[in-house]
Parts: sequence; structure tokens; C-alpha cells
Amino acid sequence: MVTSDEGHGDAQPLWLSDGSATAELWTRMHAEHTRSGLWPLLLDSLDPNDGAFRPWESGEVFPKQMSSPASHDPAALLAQWWAAYTAVDEDADIFDTDRRLAVTAPFGQTWPGLAPSRETAPNPDHLAAEYAQAFLADHPQTRLGLVAAASGAEALTAVGWAGPCNYDNDTGKFSAVLRDWEHRFGTRVVAVGFSTLHLSVAAPPLDEHEALLVAAEHFAFCPDNIWQGSRPYTLAAYAERITSAHRWDFWWD
Repeated sequence: MVTSDEGHGDAQPLWLSDGSATAELWTRMHAEHTRSGLWPLLLDSLDPNDGAFRPWESGEVFPKQMSSPASHDPAALLAQWWAAYTAVDEDADIFDTDRRLAVTAPFGQTWPGLAPSRETAPNPDHLAAEYAQAFLADHPQTRLGLVAAASGAEALTAVGWAGPCNYDNDTGKFSAVLRDWEHRFGTRVVAVGFSTLHLSVAAPPLDEHEALLVAAEHFAFCPDNIWQGSRPYTLAAYAERITSAHRWDFWWD
């Protein structure tokens, strides 16, 4: 059991495996979720070689400070974050303003609203298992965490993960959006690191219009995916990368 740094040692939000996870183990624990109530997470470390396996083994998780995902409206959250990240400094010159708004073209400062739901064709849980296997092949030092939660989205809040804390230190808000994505796009939370998040996606956007709307949601959810992602740093370029993609990866600076 991992004990949180907060409180007096009474918060123990997850079980952490002693050794590396396997795809077979993740799949078996995932299949048992409906009976056990424990959601399996593949857990990555900030630096697998530092011996602390941060933030998990080091206890840098804060479940008591997180709100309930059910208390938030995901659409309102995304619109609020979009407004904050597209706001233009009144003292900025025209060149800087144009360059900033070019990142979120064709929408600029205008929140375009949620992308429409897509009918899930592949089985989301089968895709999650396939992604777990692929993730472990690339991250062999990953360990398994078990969290008492109804879904992967809610597991992030239950475990007290603080990956996006440089933008908002209440993970309950991010879980609210993830719960919505689970329903609209058949996503599953498969892996999580110090400030990274990895989802399988059963129903990704398939055309340019849908992909731009989903990209706008991703920008609001995690602006560093575009601001500090692969060049060019634009919503349109990012939308191309997620079209038909069955995995979404996020990183907060």
C-alpha cells in the first residue's frame, strides 16, 4: 500500500506492485474490475532510475484535496480553460497577439463547443488491453497500481494524482472531462506517469472537422500538447496527428 504524503498516514489510495507489470496481469485485473472494484493503472515514473518511483512509491499523491468528478460540468470546464489559455494580454503587440491566436486557428479565441459523440465500433476494453501491451513494450519498468474506483477517469482522482497541478491542482476536474470522453469516444485510462496520461480511444475523430473539434478539447484539457508538442505548434497540425488515432497522450509541463 502507498501512503500519501498528506495527512497523518491515514490515506493509502493504491496498491503498488513490487516489480514490473505485465500485459497479462493488467488484462486480468481489468477483467476483474466489475467484481473487485479495483481499477488497474500502468504506472510510470518521473525517472525510473532514481529509486523513488515518483510520484507513486514516494507518496506524492493527494487524494484528500481532490473534489468529486461528479460535481463538475465537463463542457463548462473545457470552455473555461479555453478562455484562459486563449486570452490575449492587452499590453502585447499585434505580432505577439496574431502569433498566439494562430495557434488555435481557425477558432482563435472562440470556443467551438464539444465535438459530437461517435458510435464506438471496436470494443473499448479490447483496445485498452492492446494499448497496455504496446505501452509496456516501450516502458518495461512500468509497475501496476490498483485503485478503488468505478473507472479509470475516477481512479486518477481517487489516487490523488497531481500531474496537471501547474495548471489546476484539482484532479477531480480533469476526471470529469475524462469521464465524458469515456462515454463519447470510448476512451480508457491505461497508463499514467508523474505528469503524463495515456488513453486508448475506441472512437477517434475520422475527418478534419471532427479532429479540429477534438483538438480544441485537448488544447483546453492540456495546452502543453500543442504549445510544447511536435512542430508546428498549431491546432490544425495536432488535429492531423489525432485523426483516426486509437491512443491519446498528454503531458503537462
